[in-house]
Amino acid sequence: MNRLKKITGLSGRLILVVFFLFLTFSFAMFQGGFVSWFIFYMALPFIVYSILLTFYPLQDVEANREIHTAQVRQGGDFSATTTIYRKYPFPLLYTVVSEQTNSPSLNKRLAGQQQKMIVPGFRKKVSWTYAVEQMPRGEHVLEGVHLEIADFFGWVKKSRLLPIQQTVLVYPNTVEIAYRPMESRYDQGSTAAPFTLVKDTTMASGIRDYQPGDRVSWIHWKSYARTQTLRTKEFEDRQSQDLFLLDDRRNSEKFESQVELVASILQSIVRANSSVAYLSVGHTRNYFPIIQTEEHLQRVMYHLAKVQDDLDKSAEQAIGRELQRMNTSSLLYVTSELSVDMVQAIRKNAKSLSNCTCLVIANKGEPLSKKDEDVHQFARSKGFIVRRVSPENFAAVFTEVSRQ
Repeated sequence: MNRLKKITGLSGRLILVVFFLFLTFSFAMFQGGFVSWFIFYMALPFIVYSILLTFYPLQDVEANREIHTAQVRQGGDFSATTTIYRKYPFPLLYTVVSEQTNSPSLNKRLAGQQQKMIVPGFRKKVSWTYAVEQMPRGEHVLEGVHLEIADFFGWVKKSRLLPIQQTVLVYPNTVEIAYRPMESRYDQGSTAAPFTLVKDTTMASGIRDYQPGDRVSWIHWKSYARTQTLRTKEFEDRQSQDLFLLDDRRNSEKFESQVELVASILQSIVRANSSVAYLSVGHTRNYFPIIQTEEHLQRVMYHLAKVQDDLDKSAEQAIGRELQRMNTSSLLYVTSELSVDMVQAIRKNAKSLSNCTCLVIANKGEPLSKKDEDVHQFARSKGFIVRRVSPENFAAVFTEVSRQ
């Protein structure tokens, strides 16, 4: 349909140009004189060029794009060079080239920058370098280069999209954070608990003499039948995950700051040679059971580059199943708005939890509303640590939490 519309539109423009040719020639023939023929001969080159341009094949034009910035961070600059090649040295005058993308956020940045008017003339190769400042976070697909050519007066216009699909990933910014293991609080005081030891009862590693307090299910009954002496099965101690990081992708104007904080925390944990499990909840649940190496970190960064604030489920539906399966005593919850439902869902499903810290994103100097204050007090009454953090003090997140 669009192609038919272009063909009919081009035919209409061609008919208009031919009409101008007929009009000027008729005027010169019937009017006669120097002036009439001068007007005809002056218009003739422009009319002939417009007719030739109508039949110029844009199918022979190709394009190539070279991206100069291999990795882009949010707010950074992106630059690329686009080169247009063509087979026939037909003289082109007003040629407008522009980047075509389906990313709304990138289109806003490209407004006024993505178009470039060039005059190729007889050249078969033309290059165009452009830069985009303040790149937004996300996965941006550059569909291709839109090429539009026109004659002197805009009587004939032709356009074509030269497909060069490339994906530009803009990763979130990160800040350097000094990682400190979170503390688990007991009646006797507080102690650093980077991991907990649990019994793996799926496989016995040996047997030993029975000791008071051993479970009946651990008794090795076959040995008792032979020796009439109570013996207990021994199991391997298994370390639980160092930390469980949870964030919700609720719609918020602070979401970009939230993504930056999560990325910074994950980076600091990996570089401290520790490990973390990460759950990102939104329209879809994205669960990373272990993040310990740079390779694991890159996978999560890829997720954080594309993630959107699209949480449309209740707290129970969003986190219930994963928290029931988690095996950790420390939970770090990052959000832009703490809710009673989420606090209750964490309490209900995280059975082995002994320490939960909630980091609530706030703008610098932003006052705490009465509603949010009540929610924070409710969370603290359930044993949670609640701390409001702004982008200015992201670097001291673990330091400040450990002092509370």
